[in-house]
Amino acid sequence: MKRIASLFFVSLFAGAITLGAYKIFFEKDAYKWVVSNEETPFLSTSNLSTSAKGAGINEVDFTIAAEKTVNAVVHVKNLAINKGSSSLSDFFYGFEKKQTPQVGTGSGVIISPDGFIVTNNHVIANASQLEVTLNNNKTYEAEVIGADSDSDIALLKIEVNKPLPYLAFGDSDNSKIGEWVLAVGNPFSLTSTVTAGIVSAKARSLGRNQSFIQTDAAVNPGNSGGALVNTNGDLIGINTAITSQTGSYVGYSFAVPSNIAKKVVEDIMEFGNVQRGLLGISAANTNSREAIELGYDEIEGVVISQVSEDSGAEEAGLKTGDIIKQVDNIRIRKFSELTGYLSSKRPGDMVEVLVDRDGERVSKNVTLKKQQTIILPATGFMVKNLSKEDKKRFGVNSGVKIIDVPEGYSRYDLKDKVIVEVDDNEIKNIDDAKDLFSKISRYGRTSFTMINDKGEKERLILQ
Repeated sequence: MKRIASLFFVSLFAGAITLGAYKIFFEKDAYKWVVSNEETPFLSTSNLSTSAKGAGINEVDFTIAAEKTVNAVVHVKNLAINKGSSSLSDFFYGFEKKQTPQVGTGSGVIISPDGFIVTNNHVIANASQLEVTLNNNKTYEAEVIGADSDSDIALLKIEVNKPLPYLAFGDSDNSKIGEWVLAVGNPFSLTSTVTAGIVSAKARSLGRNQSFIQTDAAVNPGNSGGALVNTNGDLIGINTAITSQTGSYVGYSFAVPSNIAKKVVEDIMEFGNVQRGLLGISAANTNSREAIELGYDEIEGVVISQVSEDSGAEEAGLKTGDIIKQVDNIRIRKFSELTGYLSSKRPGDMVEVLVDRDGERVSKNVTLKKQQTIILPATGFMVKNLSKEDKKRFGVNSGVKIIDVPEGYSRYDLKDKVIVEVDDNEIKNIDDAKDLFSKISRYGRTSFTMINDKGEKERLILQ
């Protein structure tokens, strides 16, 4: 027993000596002490806050935005009936026209818990029946509340028994180029599909005087009317179009900004149509030879080529040659940025317009007004509402003044005359004129009454 105890103590003592020698002679410090007056040992390379997740795409979390969005995006099915073409045999022998059902599909976004849905006008155009399927596969018949072809926005309604998940409109003016976004829709009739990309550009016009958000998130047929959201899940656009020779996604797509879509929806709900507030200016074509000679093609901003009579711009004192640089807090570099911002405004709204006038910055408060001019259906006449001076000059209280006509009508000397009646129906303003001229048939006979500047009545018959 004593032998075992002495062996144990000898082993313990030898181990202690070995460990102590290793600590003293071989092991180096793996740390150092920093006293209170010593500087922190790192270099500052940026004043931006750092992230524990690192840089780039790994820092972005798409899951929250996707979870918020997928259940608020619906599948829209458009059933239209194609009656086919008529023939002489149909007329004489009473053959029944062949009716071919055509089904189109798209997407929509629920914007209120009681079932209001925003989509594209082209998704629901010519529909005889609309069917909406939620992400939980429940299907409802939808009613068109209103639509606007200019902005390509339509508003639908479904009747539901319990509140639905929905998305709130975000502020598309705050979206930034390079910002991550998600496109959510039903491409190729699939259920809700989420794709990611960035905002590639803003205020793209596509030759339609509109202002689209451009993104490289994959959008394909069936995505139209779906949601474009930021990483917070805010609705910043309604996916609308792609530019492709094949009809499928090739790298970029376009969305109607949420501020425009929201304004269109609110107008439809309140007024039944879209109320557009106009500044009252025409912009110079910067690609024309004259504009290039004047250097307008190198100017950042919108060059005013004409100020409309009785417009808010005229009343505020804007002039031909002024260069619009900013509206409210929105910087204006091109015409589509101007139209895009004004598309979110109504008649009666006031905007602050900052212009460059002969090298001097001038600020004007402009009250937007209703549209005063329109191109009439069937004839192509450009007409305007009468000003006080027009009413006094022509001796009338209502009507529309012809300010331009297509080349085919130039020989009739119609410019600067006032149309007061169409087929004995009184015209009060451009809205009446648009309605009456839209009913003109190319196969019928139509007459309209005009007043010249001498107060004389003239009648023109179209047949």
